[in-house]
Amino acid sequence: MSTYAVTDPSTGQTLRTYPLHTDDELQSVLAAADAAHRQWTLDSTVAERAAIVARVGELHVERREELASLIVREMGKAYAEALGEVDFSADIYAYYAENAQDIMADQPVTLSGGTGSAVIRKASLGVLLGIMPWNFPAYQVARFAAPNLVIGNTIVLKHAPQCPESAAALEQIFQDAGVPECGYTNVYASNEQVEWIIGDRRLQGVSLTGSERAGAAVAAIAGRHLKKVVLELGGSDPFVLLSTDDLDATVAAAVEARVGNAGQACNAAKRFIVIDDLYEPFLAKFTAAMDAVAVGDPRDEGTVVGPLSSQAAADRLVEQVEHAVAQGAHLATGGERQGNFVRPGVLTGITPDMDVYHEELFGPVASVYRVGSEDEAIELANDTPFGLGSYVFTTDEEQALRVADRINAGMVFVNVVSADAPELPFGGVKRSGTGRELGSAGAAEFLNLKMIRIG
Repeated sequence: MSTYAVTDPSTGQTLRTYPLHTDDELQSVLAAADAAHRQWTLDSTVAERAAIVARVGELHVERREELASLIVREMGKAYAEALGEVDFSADIYAYYAENAQDIMADQPVTLSGGTGSAVIRKASLGVLLGIMPWNFPAYQVARFAAPNLVIGNTIVLKHAPQCPESAAALEQIFQDAGVPECGYTNVYASNEQVEWIIGDRRLQGVSLTGSERAGAAVAAIAGRHLKKVVLELGGSDPFVLLSTDDLDATVAAAVEARVGNAGQACNAAKRFIVIDDLYEPFLAKFTAAMDAVAVGDPRDEGTVVGPLSSQAAADRLVEQVEHAVAQGAHLATGGERQGNFVRPGVLTGITPDMDVYHEELFGPVASVYRVGSEDEAIELANDTPFGLGSYVFTTDEEQALRVADRINAGMVFVNVVSADAPELPFGGVKRSGTGRELGSAGAAEFLNLKMIRIG
């Protein structure tokens, strides 16, 4: 039976299933992608590839309603957010198209001695495998595909099993934009098939966004076959509030940072660490604001939080909340479940001996902590196995930079949320993964930085 299926999270109804590719079909895909890479690097210039990637972005804009509707249907994102995701994806393609020449430009090296010159020349690696998650069906593909197509790498894309329609629609966009045949190929593959694909000699690298478990498995396989790997995994991002001159605006930012995408984002703020003198007023306003978040059909105008992506996702979140309460945490509001819908919730009274202290809550439930000092806030912020993003709110500019320097994470946002941009590198440390996406750093992950020394 197919493992790829469209199941509407709002109803739990399975709408369509898709068969897996056979092993022979996947072998043909790899052979064609390898041949396409060799031909593309010979026959195309950076400017020509950039023009194709620019057209990919334009087609995202032209088909934004279709793509957004597929996202809602497959994983339950609120329609307005789905449109925003498609628009941001279009911006990413436009960014890499506009900056392609700079990304691929030679880098002269100043020699310390001797005569002659040296230069770093940038070249593609070959066929890459992208393993994408369900929570951002268009955006995650854009982060991976845009820079690598500009570079000249070819892509085999394995999307999440619950996003087969988005996967097919995106493949059509790449084809319609002019990407050479088999330059970008969508495959419906099993985990077992992915293992031998990574080991295939024609594959040069793999990028995965997903769970720690999936990341560890892919990294082990890639390491065994000496393949480059980029991993973007989980996060339990701290939101550190040390001072504010507008508590209502700060609370609004905190809610936005927690419930965006129904809380199903690796870089969502999940742990709210509040200085003692602001704790009570923040908690009161934050709890009321979370309680007021509109939950409903993701297709309805005004809905902020739709269903979680699946029954399994809802089961997991509710089990974590119930276990936290059983261990002594206090549920100040929310957490109730109806089908795959979970009301936004607020947990307090969490201590280090509770399981939830070290876990990622992948849904619209926040954990709020009280601290007595800047040092205590930083210690708590860093006391996590994750290190993806973080948020610092303070009116003291020196304190903002001081705290940002001491937080052990890949990203720090000061006095702002929802500020991701195509030019800003995205990625983390510790169990949140390795490598970066977006910006020039993301483009560099799958480049051959070829040193040429001339005497």
